[in-house]
Amino acid sequence: MSRYIYDRVDWPAFRWKDEQLSPLLGTIRHRQGRLIGHMESLGFPLRTEAVMQTLTEDIIKTSEIEGEILDRQQVRSSIARRLGVEIAGLVQADRQVDGVVEMMLDATQNFERPLDAERLFVWQASLFPMGRSGMTRVVTGTWRDDRAGPMQVVSGSFGHEKVYFQAPDAGRIHAEMQVFLDWFNTPTAIDELLKAALAHLWFVTIHPFDDGNGRIARAIADMGLARSEGTPQRFYSMSAQIRAERKAYYDILERTQKGDLDVTTWLEWFLSCLGRAFVGAEATLASVMTKAYFWEKHAATPLNSRQRGMLNRLLDSFEGKLTSSKWAKIENCSQDTALRDIEDLIAHGILVREPGGGRSTSYALVR
Repeated sequence: MSRYIYDRVDWPAFRWKDEQLSPLLGTIRHRQGRLIGHMESLGFPLRTEAVMQTLTEDIIKTSEIEGEILDRQQVRSSIARRLGVEIAGLVQADRQVDGVVEMMLDATQNFERPLDAERLFVWQASLFPMGRSGMTRVVTGTWRDDRAGPMQVVSGSFGHEKVYFQAPDAGRIHAEMQVFLDWFNTPTAIDELLKAALAHLWFVTIHPFDDGNGRIARAIADMGLARSEGTPQRFYSMSAQIRAERKAYYDILERTQKGDLDVTTWLEWFLSCLGRAFVGAEATLASVMTKAYFWEKHAATPLNSRQRGMLNRLLDSFEGKLTSSKWAKIENCSQDTALRDIEDLIAHGILVREPGGGRSTSYALVR
């Protein structure tokens, strides 16, 4: 008896129940079209800001799923530089952040280009610029070789591990990936949303790399979603929604990979998750509109670059409370300069002191 779907004699002949999926697929397609139409009706500055926020969230959340926390301002700055967008408060991004950004932008901005092994090698190497994941050495720029044992998805403490999934032997990868890439690059009658869902499942089941398979699978799905829309502009984050539903995500993957080739349930979950991601896009739009209104309101206020940079951080998603010491550290200035900047913003009615005093004094935006 086959333990995993890749060992079944009909692998990878996925099948699904069209009659069960059609109503949901039609609904999601309709909502997708309305969202894209709504976003594209915005003026260029608002649309650009929506794309920036969406890409930032997508990149942060796809890494969080794997337990890696990226700095939001570094991610945003890295995206802005690569898209040629001028924003206040640009910071220097480290190589790891730049690597994830490069992969995600290549997948979504260059979605029409064929996907091949060399491009995947570059993506995976960009995720591990130092050739390591924490203290563990990661083989990059090639398929895994299983030299250290079979590729397994494991959780639990040492000696009490549970194996959720074991990938195909390394000797199968070259042939498996060739079949996958040929299918992904060849136009088919399959709806592009279903193809994105299938590509995600298929790639992560082959698990061809030493590390980074989950993030690359989600990048491939995003590439498929961009193809379904015919635009590189991203207005919703599938990775952010998967992060919010991480347990359900891993549960449905495990059940599907241990089932037969009928993947109807996986496709239903993927489409439903996508629909919930559209709801998240509405929150992004609300945030963009709030930010646009703020800057319109204060367009005539004389502000220096430190003040503009910090206000953008507060408008995005500043963690914790703003104090003068945080201001000085973030903007790389003295405490006295930070206090002058803050007092000036209070005088203009932009910031307000929160209850408390002394070193604990904190400040918030006037909404």
